[in-house]
Amino acid sequence: MGVYLHSLSAVFMIFCLMAVGYVLGVLGWMDAGCKKFVSRFVVNIAVPMNCITGILNNFNRSDLAGMGRYLLVPFCTIVVNLAISLLAAKTLQLPRKRFGVFVSMAFLSNTLFIGLPLSTQLFGEQAVGYVMLYYIGCTVFTQTVCVMLVERSGTVAPKEHSAGALLKEIFTKPPILGLIAAMTMLLLNVRPPEMFMSFAKYLSSTVSPLALLYCGYIVYELGIRNIRMEKGIPVMLVIRLLIAPAVCALACMLMGVGGLCRNVFIVEAALPTVSQITVMAGAYGADEEYSATGAILSMLGIFITVPVLMVLLT
Repeated sequence: MGVYLHSLSAVFMIFCLMAVGYVLGVLGWMDAGCKKFVSRFVVNIAVPMNCITGILNNFNRSDLAGMGRYLLVPFCTIVVNLAISLLAAKTLQLPRKRFGVFVSMAFLSNTLFIGLPLSTQLFGEQAVGYVMLYYIGCTVFTQTVCVMLVERSGTVAPKEHSAGALLKEIFTKPPILGLIAAMTMLLLNVRPPEMFMSFAKYLSSTVSPLALLYCGYIVYELGIRNIRMEKGIPVMLVIRLLIAPAVCALACMLMGVGGLCRNVFIVEAALPTVSQITVMAGAYGADEEYSATGAILSMLGIFITVPVLMVLLT
């Protein structure tokens, strides 16, 4: 019962911070310009600092040996979820404007803006390294498969994506660069001066509140009025919130990944849809309202699923 209440309080705290972002939108204190600043600050500055402090403070050189095996779990989980989502979309016979949006919502989770604050709330700062490993898998598929799926669902002509351009897009992202820098320092057994680590800690402490204010404002922007149980949305929620963590648990078991890493990965697999999908849908002429509905309902869904999941993991 104690685990359930702790998990419930962690999720409730997440929603309280999101509610502040929502209210800021209602009051007009936060607008599109503020949202853009918060997003840029969190992704480009705070999260890279969070990677450095989280990894260097909680891992040592000997832990690097298992990182490759750990990285296989999110990739395998995402690939299997992609196959399940494609099969579900074909079975449901969704219209073209919703097909790619449905698949993208179902097979990818919001590991950064929701996953990082939630995992640190549930497991502490030592979860940061494992969150970022899962984030690598998600960002690779977001920038490749997800973009192509949403483009093909839209009315805007798809662009050509070269392999070099995709690799550049992925490996020039500040969170990935922060992770690479932290891993390199860990490998070389180098630690920055304590003054820098204190500086990085102050910046990294802003990740959770700002990321959740951002998500709350996104809900305000999308509009509560968009909450309608459209065709396919219940199936998407089942895949996103129930099947995905089950697939991840199986992948962890088959690859011998346990302990904190397993728990963080399973929670990361059970998160709401990637908020970027709604932006993509609007940009490419796909069904933006459908994506908005899925985003809002999946955010509400973790209030029920995550506490239950945490009980099962203990």
